[in-house]
Amino acid sequence: MTEQSSKQPENGTPKKQILLNAFDMSTVGHLSPGQWKNPKDRSANKRELKYWIDLAQILERGGINALFLADTYGGYDTYEGSLDNCIRRAAQWPVTDPTIPISAMAAVTKTLAFGITASTTFEPPFLLAKRFSTLDHLTGGRIGWNIVTSWKKSAFKAIGLDNPIEHDERYKQADEYLRVLYKLWEGSWSPNAIIKDVENDAYVDPDLVRTIKHHGKYFDLDTRHIVDPSPQRTPFLFQAGTSPAGSAFASKHAEAIFVTGHSPSVLAPKIANIRRLAKEEGRDPASIKFFCTFTPIIGRTDEEAQEKLEEVKKYASTIGGLVLVSGWTGIDLSKLPLGKEITKEDSLEVHKVTSSLSVFTTTSKEVPKWTPEVIAERASIGGLGPVSVGSPQTIADELERWVKEADVDGFNLGYVTTPGTFEDVVDLLVPELRRRGLYPEAPEEGLSAREKIYGKGQSKLRDDHVGSSYKYDVYKEEPPYVSETVDGEAEKVVAADSKS
Repeated sequence: MTEQSSKQPENGTPKKQILLNAFDMSTVGHLSPGQWKNPKDRSANKRELKYWIDLAQILERGGINALFLADTYGGYDTYEGSLDNCIRRAAQWPVTDPTIPISAMAAVTKTLAFGITASTTFEPPFLLAKRFSTLDHLTGGRIGWNIVTSWKKSAFKAIGLDNPIEHDERYKQADEYLRVLYKLWEGSWSPNAIIKDVENDAYVDPDLVRTIKHHGKYFDLDTRHIVDPSPQRTPFLFQAGTSPAGSAFASKHAEAIFVTGHSPSVLAPKIANIRRLAKEEGRDPASIKFFCTFTPIIGRTDEEAQEKLEEVKKYASTIGGLVLVSGWTGIDLSKLPLGKEITKEDSLEVHKVTSSLSVFTTTSKEVPKWTPEVIAERASIGGLGPVSVGSPQTIADELERWVKEADVDGFNLGYVTTPGTFEDVVDLLVPELRRRGLYPEAPEEGLSAREKIYGKGQSKLRDDHVGSSYKYDVYKEEPPYVSETVDGEAEKVVAADSKS
C-alpha cells in the first residue's frame, strides 16, 4: 500500500473524511445536455418513479451522504434572446417538482439524506415550513434544504411579476424569510406540547403552541406552525452563492455551502472569506461544510476513462451547454466572436447568477483565457464545475487535491450519464476512497441529515447558529417593522431588529 493510500498519516492522525453527495435534477438535461441521446443514459426517464427508486438504492449501496437535487422555476432565455434552444436541447427543460419522489426514495433507504432546492422568492414562508416539516417527519430527519433566491425573468413572469427583485435586495428578503422559518420551526411548539392525555381527550396542549406574530418589511403573519416539531425541527441548511451578499447570508444561515469553480485557486479565497465572516457572526468556521461541484468520468484505468469521455462527446449538445452558461452568466454567447476573451463587461443581462459570472471571468493556470470556444468545449459536459477523467486512483488523487488546496469538505458529484456515473462512483471510486481511509466503511442507520455531518446527537441546530436564538424556551418576538420619515424623505427601517 502506498504512502498516499494508507489509512492514516505517519503521525497517526486520521485523515479528513470526504463527504460525497450525488448531484441530480428532475430534468432531462442537467449539467451535461444532450446525453438523453446516449443509449446508456436514463435521464429522460425521470418522470417515472422507478428512476428515483433505483437511483436511491444505488446511492444507499455506496454510503453516499445525500442526494442533492437542483431545481429551477423558469427556462434560460439569454442565448439568442429566446427560450427556443433551451426547450429544443432539453437544457434543464422540462423540469418536474423535486420534492414529490422523496418519500418513495426514503421508503427504500435507511441512511441516504436528501437536499432539496427551494426558493425564498416565490411562496410564503408558512407553506415552505409546512412542506419541509412534513418531509422531515416522513424521512426520519433526513431532509436538507438548499436555500436559493430566484433571479430568472422567465420565472418571475410565470407567477405574474414583470421583473426579478434586485440581487442584494433578494438576500435581504431571504434573511427575513429565514427568521420567519426559525420562528415557525424552532419557536412555535414546545417540546412538551404533545401530551396524549387520553382521559381528557387532549392530544396537544394549545398553551404550549405559541402564535408567531411576525410583522416585517417583506412578510406579515400571525399563526402557529401547523406541523408538530419534526426530528430536526429545522432541516439541514444548504446554500448556494458566493457573491458578497450571498457570502454574508451564508455566513449567518448556512450549515453547508454549494460552491463551483474550475480550479481550487478560484474557490480557496471565497471559502476563506465565508469562514472569516462566520467567525465574525460568532460561529465555528469549521462547522460550515463546503461542497464543490465535481463531475467524474471513471474507468478501471485511465485509458478506459478516456474512452468513456470520447464516447459521451458524441452525444453532447454544445448549444445546450451554451444555453445554460449564457443564462447563468447573463452573457449571450451567440453574439460573441470566436477568440474574444470574455469579461464581466460582456454580461449585459441584469438578472443572472453573480457567482457563476465570476467563475467564467476568473482565469487560472487551468483556464488562462475564457473564450466562446473554451466555454463551448467545457459547457456541455459537467456544466459549471471541473470534470476529472481517469481511474479511481486518479479521481481520488484529484479529490484530495481539492480538499487540500481549496479547503472544501466534500463534493456534489455531477453525472454525465445516469445512473452510469453514479454506479461508477459507488463501485469504483468509493472503494478507493475507503482504501485510503477517506470515506466511512458504512454509515450508521437512524442518523438525521444533520447528524451525518456533525455527529450523532446533533440532530438540532448548533448552539452557535442564529436559528437557535428562536428556540421555544428562549424565544422573544421582534418589534414590528415601521416606516419613518427622515429629512422629508420616506425611509423604511426595521425597529430594534437585532437579528437583521
